Amino acid sequence: MAKTDQINQHILQELSRDGRISNLELAERVGLSPSACLRRVQELERAGVITGYRAVLDPQAMGVGFVTYIGVGLGEHTKDAQEAFEHAMRSAPEVVECHNITGTIEYLLRVECADLKSYKQFHTEILGTSPFVTAITTYVVMGSPKDQRA
Repeated sequence: MAKTDQINQHILQELSRDGRISNLELAERVGLSPSACLRRVQELERAGVITGYRAVLDPQAMGVGFVTYIGVGLGEHTKDAQEAFEHAMRSAPEVVECHNITGTIEYLLRVECADLKSYKQFHTEILGTSPFVTAITTYVVMGSPKDQRA
């Protein structure tokens, strides 16, 4: 387990903003020598605090113009029902997030599609054919004034 002191927190904050920052620039921003900074980043990686680096994509440039969050209720609360649903969601390219949650529904999905027509196809052919799905509530994203997902 990597220690979580203020310097490590600062390193993580800077890497969250820009995962492509050079070690030299990162070291300057957090007040360390480049070698000490690199050692800390490598330790955070080894400890599993940093699990990877990603490119942040422009949804419009990728052809995504319709984003929804979908609450999904299952009719059965068995392990088999959950595993079958989760497998179907992993196989659906439109589903970019699938969370098993508490409350009146079992799952919260983030679905990204080109447009309403493609969402309707997903709704009908993927969610609508799942034998365990008994409730679907769709929330259409109209704007995202704050989105820190990377």
